[in-house]
Amino acid sequence: MLKGKTAIVTGSTSGIGLGIARALGADGANLMLNGFGDAAQIEALRAGLAKEFGVKVAFSGADISKPAQIQEMVSKATQELGSVDILVNNAGIQHTAPVEQFPDDRWDAVIAINLSSNFHAIKAVLPQMKSRNWGRIVNLASVHGLVASVEKVTANIDQISSASREQASGIGQVNSAVSQMDQVVQKNAAVVLQAAAAAESMQANAQELVQLVSVFKLGDAVPVEASTSEHTHRAQRAPRLAFPTPRLVQGSRGNARRNAAGEPPTMESANP
Repeated sequence: MLKGKTAIVTGSTSGIGLGIARALGADGANLMLNGFGDAAQIEALRAGLAKEFGVKVAFSGADISKPAQIQEMVSKATQELGSVDILVNNAGIQHTAPVEQFPDDRWDAVIAINLSSNFHAIKAVLPQMKSRNWGRIVNLASVHGLVASVEKVTANIDQISSASREQASGIGQVNSAVSQMDQVVQKNAAVVLQAAAAAESMQANAQELVQLVSVFKLGDAVPVEASTSEHTHRAQRAPRLAFPTPRLVQGSRGNARRNAAGEPPTMESANP
């Protein structure tokens, strides 16, 4: 099932890590072992697994509290075994002491191996997994992820990790809701911009209409007797057209005839 795949298992020279490595090897995966121990015993273990399962098995003694050595382990697995398809972050250490007596170097070591190494290993293998669109990453923790123990720092680390995953899930849901709200806001903003553009266009049309009305006023004719200079001045200030003001002429003989016949009177110019 895993033939052709390669797995790195940290802390795999004994205990749970070795058990995981054996299970992966039995399923056909090539193995990169990691851990501390007697060199001769580790070599015997490596050769024995390769023979038993018919897979390639390599070993890295990388100190996973050091990011550079984690990167070297991943590079070695890629070069010797072809790729890294599966990462099992299994390694962990323990130290117990009251807080006020807990050695600083032990605290730093526990954090580096039990927590930070997971991040650095994932960072190192993720690019090639993404490039192949296939990969599996398994992070192990102890029962202390659910129940704390007195004076055990790993219990606190496991609980922090568990709480962080729950918070990350909640943050993801919030981010999704915010993204949806942002899309609605963007749509509304587009509508507002369209309305603003329409209003601006209407305002421009209204201004043009006011200018036309101010220029073309019915009945505001330029007097014939106005001097040339005055006429020129008015024309430059606000050019206007001379329209005669119509009026009803009641006294003409034609209208008298129309009145007798029941027809409406005609309109004649008041300033011919």
